Amino acid sequence: MSNLVTIFGGSGFIGRYIASKMAKQGWRVRVAVRRPNEALFVRTYGDVGQVEPILANIRDEESVRRAIECADVVINCVGILLEDRRQRFDTVHALGAERIARLSSSEGVKHLIHLSAIGANIESESKSARSKGEGEECVLKAFPTAVILRPSIVFGAEDSFFNRFSSMARLSPFIPLVGAETNFQPVYVDDIAQAALIAASGSVPSGIYELGGPDKETFRVLMARMLQVIRRKNIVINTPMPIAKMMSFSFDALQIITFGMFKNVIITRDQVTQLMVDNVVTTDFGSFEDFKIRPKSMDAVLETYLYRYRPYGQYTSIHESADSN
Repeated sequence: MSNLVTIFGGSGFIGRYIASKMAKQGWRVRVAVRRPNEALFVRTYGDVGQVEPILANIRDEESVRRAIECADVVINCVGILLEDRRQRFDTVHALGAERIARLSSSEGVKHLIHLSAIGANIESESKSARSKGEGEECVLKAFPTAVILRPSIVFGAEDSFFNRFSSMARLSPFIPLVGAETNFQPVYVDDIAQAALIAASGSVPSGIYELGGPDKETFRVLMARMLQVIRRKNIVINTPMPIAKMMSFSFDALQIITFGMFKNVIITRDQVTQLMVDNVVTTDFGSFEDFKIRPKSMDAVLETYLYRYRPYGQYTSIHESADSN
């Protein structure tokens, strides 16, 4: 009988790539999510019955235990970018991660892989980064042989980074940036999935691995690269930090006084704090080299999904060819 893996958050951006890759390698896959009916698409990743979405809420002890029961490997991909009244950073990134690790240990799971992020640090000024750091500590305390993957900004067809700014470029001639000179090391989602697959086989030692792509560039340069791909000439504007802090404070306050009716998806104070620090790999932890993975560059991938933001979409190349004649 093939091995069984439970992937918490397996229908999310990174989780679905991991689920698909593991199914192709013959694993039986449980995709543990809060709303299984919205994750039925994962069934198409394997043969009939090979990949199944199941109900699990990382805030509920018993549902997590049921999701882990009999699993050989557990992978935690659950994370949030924004807080609201129900989903808090510490609840998801720390308490939820601790619960998964503790129950994985008690249920006899062989390997645990935990998805964190570059910048995770219990001493960080950012609530998100601090909660991820706390989550890492909880995981390693409950499951000392866990493998922790810390990616930089993740890109791919469903990403919320390049897609967001490309969509913005279609609607406005200006692209305002906070932290324009902050460095990032974007990493392709499929490379992270491959690292998770290798970790699930027990082929790498336990510990923390920081995963970044081959390109290390500032936020401003990344936007210039994106604009070149989508054939647009928007003006990139750097928003000074003092102004960014005032804006984020106002938006956060508006979310609070409206009891969440207005959700701040523009810029939060925590995001401003994170954008003040470079998001690149260090030499203090493991890397893609330990997995023998050569990460893909943005040039090899961005064109494959950002073309739809071009002025003429998929027909832009034909239009450009006609103009040149």
